[in-house]
Amino acid sequence: LGETCVDLGSGRGTDALRLAESVGPLGFIYGIDIADGMLEKAERNAQKLGVNNVKFIKTDLETLPLESNSVDLIISNCTINHASNKQKVWNEIYRILKKGGRFVVSDIYSENPVPAEYKNNPEAVAECWAGAITKPEYLRILENAGFTKLEIIEESQPYDKGKIRVSSFTIAARKPCCCS
Repeated sequence: LGETCVDLGSGRGTDALRLAESVGPLGFIYGIDIADGMLEKAERNAQKLGVNNVKFIKTDLETLPLESNSVDLIISNCTINHASNKQKVWNEIYRILKKGGRFVVSDIYSENPVPAEYKNNPEAVAECWAGAITKPEYLRILENAGFTKLEIIEESQPYDKGKIRVSSFTIAARKPCCCS
């Protein structure tokens, strides 16, 4: 209750609106998306449901227009892999989280680099694996951003996509509270 939360890739706002209910009237939710159509649907859904503690913002994930150290929780479901500069995204996540703030993110990684032929393939993009990176690279990016104690909550068995194998996983961590 009372937390400030961000949903990266909020789409129609379903998860953001659920979060808004969870944090109560003292909390606030920011839904971040790049698609005008999704943002319009999210706004309509919030109005229809009478949810006032949510704001939907159009921006890319690399430049979040939120204050540093201002967010308690960040969630995202299969969105970060679409970003071209994942290090910038995770640096932004780290920047806006309060000390002790946390993230819970579901995403996809690949066993091997995604071949160039799939990077802009509409089907691969729609299936959320065109921008996948390897698990070691993904974890290195998180560590470079400042996250030290990562927890893999859930991880799928690898499955075939195009000429590679990918896995889904849900990861979580907290921004350290103090220097070590």
